[in-house]
Amino acid sequence: MRHHGLILAGLLMAGGAAAQQAPSLLYTQPLAPAAVAQVQERLRQAGNYSGRPDGVWGPDSQSALERFQQSRGLQATGQLNQATAATLGLGPSELLAAGPTAGPAPGTPAALATDPLSPPAVRNIQTRLRAMNFYRGPVDGAWGAGTQSAIERFQQGRGLQATGQVNPATAAALGLDPNNLAAPVR
Repeated sequence: MRHHGLILAGLLMAGGAAAQQAPSLLYTQPLAPAAVAQVQERLRQAGNYSGRPDGVWGPDSQSALERFQQSRGLQATGQLNQATAATLGLGPSELLAAGPTAGPAPGTPAALATDPLSPPAVRNIQTRLRAMNFYRGPVDGAWGAGTQSAIERFQQGRGLQATGQVNPATAAALGLDPNNLAAPVR
């Protein structure tokens, strides 16, 4: 499969068939060429990419991202998830602010959610993780590396697939409503 675009993989709930086809990838946001060029430049600075930061995501960029993830001890998914972006020194907001996208990347299921988790949903996740001693950071509603790591540790501790992403099983194990992560916790 040829990769024509780079997506920022995060976490959100997706329903129905999309969740069954790709349970570990529940949120994607296609990146604009300017954001792709930022990622390529960071990969070049890290010594993993020898191409020109041209904003076109191809096999060389994909391989560079996978090498970067492996070299930093990250899960080598080949996707620009929150932990990889943070390790590259790029925040999701700055990547998504790099300009409009041309629509979903080819091969991205249309049913996937396209909005990031709301701050109240992230606060609920952080609160639950803190109550269970998996998270020590601030309950600020901002998804970051600390929240990502806490989700992964929580998933490992509960025998769930440690994706670092909130899927229905993880939400339920946290005691949250999988259909509404921002709902008040009972």
